[in-house]
Amino acid sequence: MGLHWGAPVLKSLMPDEWWSQIQSLQVDPNVPTKEEDTLTFLKGDSGEPIAAFTFGPFYRLKRSKLRNLLSQGLNIEYEKRLVDVSYAEDGQSVTAHFADGSLETGRMLVGADGARSTVRQLLLGPRHGAINRLPVCATFIQRKFTREQALFLRSFHPLFLASAHPKNQFAFFGVHDATDATDPSSWTFFYYISWCSSIEEQNATTQWTDIQRLAQAKEFAHVFCDPWKSAYEWTPDDHPVWYMGLTNWDPGLEGHHWDNHGGLVTMVGDAVHPMTYQRGQGLNHSLTDAGQLRDALMKIHKGGNWKELITTFEKEMIERAGKEVRDGSANTTMLHDWKRVMQSPLFTKGLNKD
Repeated sequence: MGLHWGAPVLKSLMPDEWWSQIQSLQVDPNVPTKEEDTLTFLKGDSGEPIAAFTFGPFYRLKRSKLRNLLSQGLNIEYEKRLVDVSYAEDGQSVTAHFADGSLETGRMLVGADGARSTVRQLLLGPRHGAINRLPVCATFIQRKFTREQALFLRSFHPLFLASAHPKNQFAFFGVHDATDATDPSSWTFFYYISWCSSIEEQNATTQWTDIQRLAQAKEFAHVFCDPWKSAYEWTPDDHPVWYMGLTNWDPGLEGHHWDNHGGLVTMVGDAVHPMTYQRGQGLNHSLTDAGQLRDALMKIHKGGNWKELITTFEKEMIERAGKEVRDGSANTTMLHDWKRVMQSPLFTKGLNKD
């Protein structure tokens, strides 16, 4: 996951001794984070650089490592499925009801349960709370290579590389895990090609196997430059893949305003603003949500009005992250339209917040 303008917020949410471990959480913990780094954007067929964005400091974090660090000291119960939420008549507590029959009651419920959030659907109903499917999809691959292949693939950039193809496709190539600097054959890379695909087409291919998905991706890669061309050629035809249709949910849309029941329930992160990923904004906005909610709770603890402060928190989040949901979707659309690539927010704004 890409962390850049949200880094100060994450730092403020953890003890100093935790932040001192941030380097070890990166996909390559052996390379110190630069104050500034550059994402190069290639023309997909020729490999010609067409743009470069300088920003920083940029942390490329491994999700599992970050989760392990942030889970310290927390009592996390897994395999719990939320089925309902109820509110005390006196407005002082909220209860979560789980599929196994268990209950948990507290002063506040925060839905941080991902893009297909159950909390969101309970608050807004199955129609307004449902995820919005977009006519774009991608097939992701994670793979290790031989030493020579790994060194070649990483020679293009030590961490990440992006590309737009005149055939209206977008591609990304990055390092997923390079913990052992002495053994390139142990490095894991991830790469994908995304393309426009109608909802009807996505529905029609729901039963496709990994072999079919990979064959399709390899066909796309034939006309791409390296490192994609070689990476796909070196990937066995039966290698596992991860296919996904892109989705979003805009909290600013009419009908998407929820009742927080006097501040008893709210949402953060992908539960309230799932966005497309090509501009790398999701983690930064989610951390900002957490920081803003922390600030609101501290004011409540000092005697502030619970409902007003949570409602104010939600208003800022909806305006900030809702705009990014819309910008992200516009960006994704333009990146898959060669004639409009240079107009996309990625090219006009880079990876900046605004």
